[in-house]
Amino acid sequence: MEFVNPGFLYGLFAIAVPVVIHLFNFRRFRKVYFTNVTFIKELKQETQKQSKIRHLLVLIARILAIASLVIAFARPYIPVADTIIETQKSNAVSIFIDNSFSMSTEGEKGQLFDVAREKAAEIASIYKSSDNYQLLTNDFEGRHQRLFSRDEFSQSLDEISLSPAIKNIDEVMNRQQEILKESAAKAKTAYIISDFQEVFLNPKLTIGDSMVRYFLVPVKATHTDNLYIDSVWFESPVQQKDQLAELKVKIRNSGNTALEKIPVKLILNGLQKSLASLDIGANESKDLLMPYSNPGSGIQYGKVVLNDHPVSFDDAFYFSYQVAPVIRVLAINGDESNNYLTTMFGNDSSFVFQNVNEKNVDYSSLQDHDLLILNEPEIIAGGLEQSLTSYLDEGGSLIIIPPSGNAVNATNTFLKKLVNLDLGKEDTSSFNVDYLNLQHPLYADVFDDMPENIDLPLVKNSREMNFYGRPDYEVLLKLQNGNPFLIKHTEGKGKLYVFSSSLRTGSGNFVKHALFVPTLYKIAITSVPFSKLFYTIGEDAFIEIVEHVKENEKPMVIRSVDNPFEFIPESRRSDHTDGLFVHDQVKEAGNYTLLSDENPVQGLSFNFNREESEMGFKTNAEIQSWIADNRLKNVQLIEEGGQVFTEKISQINQGISLWKWFVLAALLFLLVEVILLRVLKN
Repeated sequence: MEFVNPGFLYGLFAIAVPVVIHLFNFRRFRKVYFTNVTFIKELKQETQKQSKIRHLLVLIARILAIASLVIAFARPYIPVADTIIETQKSNAVSIFIDNSFSMSTEGEKGQLFDVAREKAAEIASIYKSSDNYQLLTNDFEGRHQRLFSRDEFSQSLDEISLSPAIKNIDEVMNRQQEILKESAAKAKTAYIISDFQEVFLNPKLTIGDSMVRYFLVPVKATHTDNLYIDSVWFESPVQQKDQLAELKVKIRNSGNTALEKIPVKLILNGLQKSLASLDIGANESKDLLMPYSNPGSGIQYGKVVLNDHPVSFDDAFYFSYQVAPVIRVLAINGDESNNYLTTMFGNDSSFVFQNVNEKNVDYSSLQDHDLLILNEPEIIAGGLEQSLTSYLDEGGSLIIIPPSGNAVNATNTFLKKLVNLDLGKEDTSSFNVDYLNLQHPLYADVFDDMPENIDLPLVKNSREMNFYGRPDYEVLLKLQNGNPFLIKHTEGKGKLYVFSSSLRTGSGNFVKHALFVPTLYKIAITSVPFSKLFYTIGEDAFIEIVEHVKENEKPMVIRSVDNPFEFIPESRRSDHTDGLFVHDQVKEAGNYTLLSDENPVQGLSFNFNREESEMGFKTNAEIQSWIADNRLKNVQLIEEGGQVFTEKISQINQGISLWKWFVLAALLFLLVEVILLRVLKN
């Protein structure tokens, strides 16, 4: 047994008071003369021996009563392992409440988040009102990065709510240590209240030695099954007006029960476009195909929805994309235009096609086109050369078709500066194309089944391609002699396509072959810039602005599609790319619009992080093992049991308190004294 206030034990000297009184107050017997013997008969006889025994018992009762009372004031306790007694010292207490979405599940006593808040309030009630407190959540909000009074703590506790933010235990412990080390308090204690998802516990910690004592307080869920939408994507990255779109939806069942006939809805621009029924096994993932037709051009806002309770934050998945009304193609020609290109693009309403001579190019308008075709140039002026380079850096697509004969010199000069590529002499021999890169998106969906003896184009007057120190290109079409016929190279943000011969009938039959149209068509439609379908809340990724935006004094704004919420994001330019950072300003999953001077620029969609969707939680044994593996001597797990939670916390911090028992003992001994003095005397 030990004492919180051992100084009170000096009060035991008070025991001397009844002892002294006892010694100097001996009862002396004397003779009493009675005139009437009837009075003597009424007296109860008492021997000298009986009196001494009674006085001794009274003395013992008084001594024990005083001793018990003094010991009670000294606050005796039986120490539990690693007990910290700081009742008389100042305390700094940090309490972390896991407010991630997994805490929305139900436990035996209700929603885990509500249970966690109740436990936090109970922990604070154990300490003194004069102690300092910190409340911390996954949001790491600025208002929580300080210590405050218990009243402020209680008020802040009522203000917190579930959040999409996610932190791991290493980040939490480090943040608690940072705040507590600034305190002058003698005792520093941190509590972590969480459901302890598997992703929450780091295998290794970066936290160093600390005087902070950590207590882990698990809250357990009774329902761990969850069905959720993991992600969505298109089979083709480019979407066209009135064309079939095939959306793939990945759905995961993290529960132990198979599910049948689960309805899954696809909503586009507020209208249901597709409905599917899902059968999925336990702990299984499935890809669901949801086809539909794009209704028009412009920004399309989509949402895939299912119903699953009680965990519902991941039942909807938002996405958005742009359908270009037309694809703008500009052919910059040398001596004359190419009739095959003009016929192909000019007769298709999906394209706006224009021919222009290399001497009459409006350099300022190049950025307004999705695809440029440099067709057999004879002279490439310095201004055009610079504009084409800038066009590629900004994300444009450029096709270079070399001319025949010595006129290739201008093309070679440009290619050497641009990508260290040189086109060699013409080979007048004829070679068939014998290789198609069917793995490349350009040809991935051109053939349902590739015939073994397919008739491939014949090419004449091709040139050897010589790269100097930059072999980072993809061969899309290759000739029988091993030389590439068509390559693709990524330059800056842009795409560069280079043919090894001109596209005329004198250079082969490629322009008349069935492969000509899909090749040029796919290059054109993939030249349209497309944004990411969605972003994840909390990751703070760089959001690229894919559309060309004219400079404006007004800042761009991100506005919710479903409500009036809007904010100004941080604009930043990086590597020829205009982009944005939203930081922590997006709190709700949904579809948003990026606007410049109230004009829509592109759609943005944000979804909650799916890490919280996996309802796998660490058991107490696994948490204990984690503590042992990390050799954390200052970390202790508080397991739930039959004992009242506040009593358990008190015992851990203050040991098994005995002062109440000594107060009861003091009262008992005083009662014994009363009995000895009054009852036995009579």
